[in-house]
Amino acid sequence: MMPMFQQVIKIIFAMHLIKKSLFFIYLFFVFTSQAQVNDVLKLVNPFIGTGGHGHTFPGATVPFGMVQLSPDTRIDGSWDGCGGYHYSDSIIYGFSHTHLSGTGVSDYGDIMLMPTLGTAKFKPTEYGTKFKHENEKASPGFYAVQLNNGISCEFTVTTRVGLHKYEFPATTDSANLLLDFTHRDMATEVFLKIENEQRISGMRRSKAWAQDQLIYFVMDFSDPILDFQALKDGQIVNSGKKFDNKDLKINFRFKAYSGRPLNVRVSVSTTSAEAALNNMAVEMAYFNFAKFKKDAEKAWKNELGKYTIISDNQDYLTNYYTALYHTMTQPNIAMDVDGSYRSFDKKIYKANGFNYYSVFSLWDTFRTYHPLMTITNRKRTADFIKTFLAMYQQGGRLPVWELAANETDCMIGYHSVSVITDAYKKGITDFDGDLALNAMLKSATWNHLGLPQYIKNGYLSIEDEHESVSKTLEYAYDDWCIAQMAKAFKNDAEYSYFSQRAQGWKHIFDNETKLMRPRINGGFISEFDPRMVTNSFTEANSWQYSFFVMHDLAGLIKMHGGNQNFEKKLDELFTENSELTGRQQADITGLIGQYAHGNEPSHHMAFLYHSLGKPHKSQDILNQIIENFYKNNPDGLIGNEDCGQMSAWLVMAGMGLYPVCPGIPTYHISKPIFQNLSIKLENNKLIKISTTGKGKYISSLKMNGSIYNKSYLNHSDLENGVNLEFTLSDTPGAEFGVGEGNYYLTKMEEDEIATIPSIQGKMSFRDSVLVKINAPAEYDIMFMGYDAKKYNLDDENKKPPFNFRKYSKPFYIKSDSSIVAYTVFNGKNGRKISKQVSAKFYKIPNNWKVTYKSKFMASYTADGEDGLIDGIRGSENWRKGFWQGFQGRDIEFTLDLGTEKNIDTLSGSFLKESRSWIFPPKGMIVEASSDNVNFSEALNVTYPELLPFDEEAKTFEIKGKSKVSKARYLRVKVLDPGKMPSWHLSAGEMGIIFMDEFMVK
Repeated sequence: MMPMFQQVIKIIFAMHLIKKSLFFIYLFFVFTSQAQVNDVLKLVNPFIGTGGHGHTFPGATVPFGMVQLSPDTRIDGSWDGCGGYHYSDSIIYGFSHTHLSGTGVSDYGDIMLMPTLGTAKFKPTEYGTKFKHENEKASPGFYAVQLNNGISCEFTVTTRVGLHKYEFPATTDSANLLLDFTHRDMATEVFLKIENEQRISGMRRSKAWAQDQLIYFVMDFSDPILDFQALKDGQIVNSGKKFDNKDLKINFRFKAYSGRPLNVRVSVSTTSAEAALNNMAVEMAYFNFAKFKKDAEKAWKNELGKYTIISDNQDYLTNYYTALYHTMTQPNIAMDVDGSYRSFDKKIYKANGFNYYSVFSLWDTFRTYHPLMTITNRKRTADFIKTFLAMYQQGGRLPVWELAANETDCMIGYHSVSVITDAYKKGITDFDGDLALNAMLKSATWNHLGLPQYIKNGYLSIEDEHESVSKTLEYAYDDWCIAQMAKAFKNDAEYSYFSQRAQGWKHIFDNETKLMRPRINGGFISEFDPRMVTNSFTEANSWQYSFFVMHDLAGLIKMHGGNQNFEKKLDELFTENSELTGRQQADITGLIGQYAHGNEPSHHMAFLYHSLGKPHKSQDILNQIIENFYKNNPDGLIGNEDCGQMSAWLVMAGMGLYPVCPGIPTYHISKPIFQNLSIKLENNKLIKISTTGKGKYISSLKMNGSIYNKSYLNHSDLENGVNLEFTLSDTPGAEFGVGEGNYYLTKMEEDEIATIPSIQGKMSFRDSVLVKINAPAEYDIMFMGYDAKKYNLDDENKKPPFNFRKYSKPFYIKSDSSIVAYTVFNGKNGRKISKQVSAKFYKIPNNWKVTYKSKFMASYTADGEDGLIDGIRGSENWRKGFWQGFQGRDIEFTLDLGTEKNIDTLSGSFLKESRSWIFPPKGMIVEASSDNVNFSEALNVTYPELLPFDEEAKTFEIKGKSKVSKARYLRVKVLDPGKMPSWHLSAGEMGIIFMDEFMVK
């Protein structure tokens, strides 16, 4: 018995030790995870996005700081160098104080310093120095690198001041700092003053994306300047106190001390050098690198520390905290410590009671970034809006894409209205609401970017404005936002008006393909490939815009014919062939089918299954995106970071809450990616999110301890603090998000409009053309026709008699004619009549025939093979579609005039716009023949070099007297411009020829 008893005791004791060990292992993991949170800065990898097409920078900045002190490895404005740095590079040209995070256009790189050894060097090929990535370090608020020549460089910042620390090799007799004012964008005005042996000040005005950027600075050195050499107008100058030259470069020489670094502090301002000096006095009155580095790190810990996360996935932690970091690098404080700032009108103002910001990438950030800020940065969100309103008061309108007190008008829409509406609907009302509504109304009626035509017609057509489909859709959403604000302020008239405008998307919805399709001449384009990237879309194609109706999903589903049909079309989005056709568009990356996560228009689409009561199908796509498109490496972002939007998507989706329609205070719920996540809000309430179980789906959810089956959450629940407990499994929950009332569907039921009909028929014809008028089956179509030569709808004195009749079947026309049509239907709120649409049809004024040897590009057809001879001329707005485009080849075609004719003058009409790769040809050669066999030279106009280029679009002709007096056949050869020249940003790529028409007199 005794041995058996001893054996049992041993087993019990062993089990106790195992249990105790397991307990300590558990504590180890818990405290390890908690330690990761306590040292949160180590979880940020600033190099994520510096490779590939992320366009981020790795340098030092503080949250929303005015200074981004970072290395520059690109001296030009190349696309992958927009942030100034690319991980594939091996040479650093200097360290400048302003950078953009993840944009698709280049700017900034102001006030660049470069340490060198030996004699003064002024050419980038001379002063640029190699480095290795293993000698780099970057963390929030800090960057360091040791250059291959032995110079050690460290940087930290305050909000408005950058601090440099350089250690030169002990064997060096002297050390240099080059200040290059010609770096990156074009300097238009430079001033430098040497105040004393340890201080300089100055100003730089430049032109790039921001057409007129102005920055002042004061620079202090810890050691006295021994001497200097300035390169001014190509000449070396080594004396003087003041320099006024836009091409200025100046090299300062210092004594190199063994073991003692040279410190430099650089304070910036947009208002004056005196203000920059005051900024320095307040923020960095002395040199103490360790102290200011610690302060910068504390600022980041305060912001990042709002999030407490426990996870066993180290990469997820790093990706997430880096995403949080990137959401706080821009926008940037753009005022002095006393509140002074330079505004749109270039005058100086003072911000009273708010912080003034710059760098608003609103086309990107309205989608997820700003809704994220309404949760975690409500005070800052109010300041953003107050900044918008100051810009409106001082510049005349709300910002579209503001940069350095410049409106770039980059991208489309007027999405500041979305930011304002979303904030207001979420209880952020600390701004002048009446002023905001007036500003919104002004933005929606501005005379630019197709808005007058959109207002008049209800949608945009190709001939109205380029990117017509995207602009129609985004204007419609923004108008819905304005309607919500008008309703909140009890402005019934504006609410009704903008609610009708918000339905403009219906006019470009093609009932045949169930996709958004470009319209032209009253109808839809005839040749349509939804995968084709064309100038009817903004950095996208039809697939990537056909679900951009976040504010009226019920209406979009209805147009598809119900939930089942809509679900099928949504499935196609994610399963369609990922190949793109049409023009090159580098932004379209991260493809799942035709969904493109690398660019913003797609960002809400994975969540649309929620509105069909099938959140598990959303989760399938979300899992792919999170797993494949966010990586812990320099090439870790699938597309441009775009000032925090790409990262904000991960932050919101990672916590399992996503704002599909900003302006509605609800979030679609998905599976969080962490075991535990806690967010401390500004009101000290907590959002607590936890998961139990394993699996890719939500099995069930509890909110504040009670079962919660809805797949959406109200913002008020978050703002009051909430505890969300997710149970995960490999099979979707049977009740979560399923069934009536458990999913959220946006609807627009008031002020329903009648859809405008489409008039289909080839615009130019020879003998006759068949015209069809299409509209939804329940609509009546009314139409009329008139002589296009005799009458003009736009001329009050020449308008035709309006004799409309009911349309019943297609009909032919045989002469120049115009057709006008509208629809009528009986809706829930009474009889509805659509706006009128018109189409013009032209009989080709000749019987000529063109036979092509080289085919025009699929995206630039000028309405087909008669495009060069149809009498319809292309304008300087080439995006309207009336030009034929040819790339990488000569244009070669034969023109048959039908009979032999007297020939006097031959000419071709062309376009040039270098920014869009449209280059003039190197000439045009025409040969003539009467029998199509024997040809003689009729015209030979060639150029040894390209014709002068133009940044702005300009039309021109190549023409001359024919050497042949009679001919029936003309063989035309337009000479390819070849590769774009070295001065072009896309040097080495093939230029495009745009031609329309070829004329014979």
